[in-house]
Amino acid sequence: MILTVNKISLAFGEKEVLRDITFTINEYEKAAIIGINGAGKSTLLKIIMGELQADAGDIILAKGAKVGYLAQHQDLNGTRSIYNEILSIKQNLISLEERMRNLEISMKHAEGDKLTELCDEYTKVTHAFESENGYAYRSQVVGVLKGLGFTEEEFEKPISVLSGGERTRVALAKLLVTPYDLILLDEPTNHLDMSSIQWLETFLQNYKGAVLVVSHDRYFMNKIASKIVEIENTKSLSFSGNYEQYAEKKALVREAERKAYLNQQAEIKHQEEVIAKLKSFNREKSIKRAESREKALDKVERLEKPMEVRDSMRLEFHPNVVSGNDVLMIEDLRKGFASEPLFSNLNCTIHRGEHVAIIGDNGAGKTTLLKIIRGLLPADSGLVREGAKVYQGYYDQEQQGFDPEKTVFDELHDAYPDMTNTQVRNTLAAFLFTGDEVFQQIKSLSGGERGRLSLAKLLLSNANFLILDEPTNHLDIRSKEILEEALRSYTGTLLYVSHDRYFINRTATRILNLTRNRFIDYDGNYDYYLEKKDTMEQVVFGEEKAVEKVEVITENKLDWQAKKEAQANKRKLENRIQKIEEQIAKLESEIADIDAKMLLPEICTNSFELGKLAAEKDEKDTKLMELMEEWEELSSEE
Repeated sequence: MILTVNKISLAFGEKEVLRDITFTINEYEKAAIIGINGAGKSTLLKIIMGELQADAGDIILAKGAKVGYLAQHQDLNGTRSIYNEILSIKQNLISLEERMRNLEISMKHAEGDKLTELCDEYTKVTHAFESENGYAYRSQVVGVLKGLGFTEEEFEKPISVLSGGERTRVALAKLLVTPYDLILLDEPTNHLDMSSIQWLETFLQNYKGAVLVVSHDRYFMNKIASKIVEIENTKSLSFSGNYEQYAEKKALVREAERKAYLNQQAEIKHQEEVIAKLKSFNREKSIKRAESREKALDKVERLEKPMEVRDSMRLEFHPNVVSGNDVLMIEDLRKGFASEPLFSNLNCTIHRGEHVAIIGDNGAGKTTLLKIIRGLLPADSGLVREGAKVYQGYYDQEQQGFDPEKTVFDELHDAYPDMTNTQVRNTLAAFLFTGDEVFQQIKSLSGGERGRLSLAKLLLSNANFLILDEPTNHLDIRSKEILEEALRSYTGTLLYVSHDRYFINRTATRILNLTRNRFIDYDGNYDYYLEKKDTMEQVVFGEEKAVEKVEVITENKLDWQAKKEAQANKRKLENRIQKIEEQIAKLESEIADIDAKMLLPEICTNSFELGKLAAEKDEKDTKLMELMEEWEELSSEE
């Protein structure tokens, strides 16, 4: 056991944040803490690190355990370069390395007892250096920096000029090159692109210590977590397994809680009706019996109403106007800044009903492309054309255009006055606004709540082509699930940029990967993209050497390429088998000739000639066996 969190409780004034939070982390275990925004996840990490004092409970760490912590916001400063900042963590190895070099110089000029003394010290220093993997520390630093998305050109940038996201990545790098027994990571993927997140997943899977991470990245948790700790309504519940396994178990728990609550409410209502009936008889015995039942009812521990992740209401969103089959055509599109091209020769057509995700590393030009499609930015060359009856709608996390003084209900009702009150409430319920929540003022909403309201308005609009830029940024898991459910039911056309791989997996029917200045087209979701990525890139960038202009490679082209390659391999195999069969027939004939010669009177009595023929036969027999074994292996491959 590396960490025990035992009945931790905390309140800020009258607001209870955490109540009796309890869980354990074993050595080498990888666990994730999840919960809606404001649930107290980051607060709990600060309590574990001793930065906040809990009102009650205990944090118990294994004796001598070294703990590292990555907070969401970093105050990292200084004039050192990125590389030297990370290298400073290895100061003990740098000192040992310098001592080894000095000893080597001294030993060249020493003799006798002094040389012996220096040799003994050199042995000790070398052993200490090797035991801490000293010969690999510089390559480890470089590997971690590159893994987190820094290029070698950026290694010399001073910390003082870095953005907030870059400083967070430097802080994460410092944490990862330090040998801790337990590391606490608060939203470590926030400032990483997809390739860096994939690298971090592999790193943490192989990390030689325990990991406790707070994250909204469900795909990330699926990859690294073997335990999920959920904080909900101030309480905690632990589940073994990754995120998907948690989601399955949580659905069962939620259903059981819902049934228990409804059953108790039905029983309470029944008892209240019986009590009222007994009292209505207005007799001494019936009144006593009623009072007895009231006392028993007062002693019942009332179950809390379970928090619904989704309302049972399911709404489908159909645009009022159906567009033409070809919704968006991009032809030979190029855009660059200064002399550096972002992308060139982009070509694709998006069809009605497709849900298309654009992915790519940071700086690839994804958001720039959306701005060109929306008409907010000119292209350097090429065309972007919309099809017939296409009406654009745009969604992002800025959520501009709301009246902060309006209520949630009025915001939607005023935008669509033809909707009845029931229709407005049903729509809001599908986006998790229920009960009195519909009368909250816009100015009091969280970012996730604003996002849900904005999406509700957008899906009710006349737009049949939605463009979304990082729609899940800053949303908690609960809000992401609502967003996914709404988009999956949307029958119009969808084009979005996102780095949320779980979201892409759930909502995309097609992926455009913007890489090396151009598109590679994948006809499937994110898992499909991962499955085909290496093969597709080999096809695209292999052809690039021979062809000046590379068109978008589709799955059909890939299938054709694979079929062509398979046919070529098959012909090669058939030719080889035929050649071996000819060689076998020739050898068998030659061996038969040798056998016939050995029976001739002038040969069988001549020991010298007989020996020569026997040796020649042995050689051909050996060759024959080798060919027959090869023939057998190749025949099994047909």
